[in-house]
Amino acid sequence: MPTIFRREPALWLALIAVAVKLVTAFGLNLTSDQQAVINAVAAALVGLIVAVTVHDGIGAAVLGFVQAAIALAVGFGLHWSPEQQAVVLSFASAVVAMWTRTQVTAPARPVSKPTLAPAPQNN
Repeated sequence: MPTIFRREPALWLALIAVAVKLVTAFGLNLTSDQQAVINAVAAALVGLIVAVTVHDGIGAAVLGFVQAAIALAVGFGLHWSPEQQAVVLSFASAVVAMWTRTQVTAPARPVSKPTLAPAPQNN
Protein backbone atom coordinates (compact mmCIF):
# COMPACT_ATOMS: atom_id res chain seq x y z
CA MET A 1 0.00 0.00 0.00
CA PRO A 2 1.43 3.42 -0.90
CA THR A 3 2.83 5.43 1.99
CA ILE A 4 0.67 8.46 1.23
CA PHE A 5 -2.51 6.47 1.86
CA ARG A 6 -1.27 5.05 5.16
CA ARG A 7 -0.20 8.47 6.37
CA GLU A 8 -3.09 10.60 5.16
CA PRO A 9 -6.45 8.81 5.46
CA ALA A 10 -8.29 12.05 6.31
CA LEU A 11 -6.89 13.67 3.16
CA TRP A 12 -8.24 10.81 1.03
CA LEU A 13 -11.65 11.08 2.69
CA ALA A 14 -11.78 14.80 1.97
CA LEU A 15 -10.85 14.11 -1.66
CA ILE A 16 -13.66 11.53 -1.96
CA ALA A 17 -16.19 13.92 -0.42
CA VAL A 18 -15.24 16.73 -2.80
CA ALA A 19 -15.22 14.35 -5.78
CA VAL A 20 -18.78 13.25 -4.93
CA LYS A 21 -19.87 16.89 -4.79
CA LEU A 22 -18.07 17.62 -8.05
CA VAL A 23 -19.71 14.83 -10.04
CA THR A 24 -23.09 15.76 -8.54
CA ALA A 25 -22.64 19.39 -9.56
CA PHE A 26 -21.86 18.34 -13.14
CA GLY A 27 -24.68 15.95 -13.86
CA LEU A 28 -24.78 12.90 -11.59
CA ASN A 29 -28.21 13.06 -9.98
CA LEU A 30 -27.57 12.25 -6.31
CA THR A 31 -29.62 13.46 -3.39
CA SER A 32 -27.90 14.93 -0.36
CA ASP A 33 -28.81 11.75 1.56
CA GLN A 34 -27.14 9.58 -1.09
CA GLN A 35 -24.05 11.79 -0.98
CA ALA A 36 -23.92 11.44 2.80
CA VAL A 37 -24.21 7.67 2.57
CA ILE A 38 -21.44 7.49 -0.06
CA ASN A 39 -19.18 9.51 2.24
CA ALA A 40 -20.10 7.28 5.20
CA VAL A 41 -19.17 4.17 3.22
CA ALA A 42 -15.91 5.81 2.16
CA ALA A 43 -15.14 6.61 5.80
CA ALA A 44 -15.92 3.04 6.82
CA LEU A 45 -13.74 1.67 4.03
CA VAL A 46 -10.83 3.92 4.97
CA GLY A 47 -11.30 2.90 8.61
CA LEU A 48 -11.17 -0.74 7.56
CA ILE A 49 -8.01 -0.20 5.52
CA VAL A 50 -6.33 1.66 8.37
CA ALA A 51 -7.33 -1.08 10.85
CA VAL A 52 -5.89 -3.78 8.58
CA THR A 53 -2.73 -1.76 8.05
CA VAL A 54 -2.07 -1.21 11.75
CA HIS A 55 -3.47 -4.59 12.82
CA ASP A 56 -5.82 -3.07 15.38
CA GLY A 57 -9.56 -3.32 15.72
CA ILE A 58 -10.12 -5.15 12.47
CA GLY A 59 -13.36 -6.77 13.63
CA ALA A 60 -15.00 -3.48 14.52
CA ALA A 61 -13.84 -1.94 11.25
CA VAL A 62 -15.30 -4.84 9.24
CA LEU A 63 -18.65 -4.52 11.00
CA GLY A 64 -18.65 -0.77 10.48
CA PHE A 65 -17.99 -1.25 6.80
CA VAL A 66 -20.76 -3.87 6.45
CA GLN A 67 -23.19 -1.56 8.22
CA ALA A 68 -22.20 1.36 5.97
CA ALA A 69 -22.48 -0.80 2.85
CA ILE A 70 -26.00 -1.88 3.83
CA ALA A 71 -26.93 1.77 4.37
CA LEU A 72 -25.51 2.61 0.94
CA ALA A 73 -27.47 -0.18 -0.72
CA VAL A 74 -30.70 0.88 1.01
CA GLY A 75 -30.01 4.51 0.10
CA PHE A 76 -29.79 3.52 -3.55
CA GLY A 77 -32.99 1.51 -3.57
CA LEU A 78 -32.38 -1.89 -2.00
CA HIS A 79 -35.71 -2.83 -0.45
CA TRP A 80 -34.67 -4.66 2.71
CA SER A 81 -36.73 -4.45 5.85
CA PRO A 82 -35.00 -3.47 9.09
CA GLU A 83 -35.27 -7.12 10.12
CA GLN A 84 -33.44 -8.28 6.98
CA GLN A 85 -30.72 -5.68 7.54
CA ALA A 86 -30.35 -6.84 11.15
CA VAL A 87 -30.03 -10.48 10.08
CA VAL A 88 -27.28 -9.66 7.57
CA LEU A 89 -25.42 -7.57 10.16
CA SER A 90 -25.85 -10.38 12.72
CA PHE A 91 -24.40 -12.86 10.24
CA ALA A 92 -21.45 -10.54 9.61
CA SER A 93 -20.96 -10.28 13.40
CA ALA A 94 -20.93 -14.07 13.71
CA VAL A 95 -18.36 -14.39 10.90
CA VAL A 96 -16.15 -11.75 12.53
CA ALA A 97 -16.49 -13.50 15.90
CA MET A 98 -15.50 -16.85 14.36
CA TRP A 99 -12.45 -15.24 12.75
CA THR A 100 -11.52 -13.30 15.90
CA ARG A 101 -11.63 -16.48 17.97
CA THR A 102 -8.82 -17.93 15.86
CA GLN A 103 -6.69 -14.80 16.28
CA VAL A 104 -6.95 -14.15 20.02
CA THR A 105 -5.21 -15.96 22.83
CA ALA A 106 -6.22 -15.78 26.46
CA PRO A 107 -3.92 -13.72 28.68
CA ALA A 108 -4.02 -16.34 31.44
CA ARG A 109 -3.16 -20.01 31.34
CA PRO A 110 -6.07 -22.43 31.62
CA VAL A 111 -6.80 -23.66 35.13
CA SER A 112 -5.75 -27.28 35.46
CA LYS A 113 -8.22 -29.68 36.99
CA PRO A 114 -7.06 -31.55 40.07
CA THR A 115 -6.38 -35.17 39.36
CA LEU A 116 -7.79 -37.85 41.55
CA ALA A 117 -5.29 -40.09 43.25
CA PRO A 118 -5.73 -43.74 42.36
CA ALA A 119 -7.64 -45.71 44.95
CA PRO A 120 -5.48 -48.02 47.09
CA GLN A 121 -5.68 -51.63 46.04
CA ASN A 122 -6.22 -54.31 48.66
CA ASN A 123 -4.60 -57.66 47.93
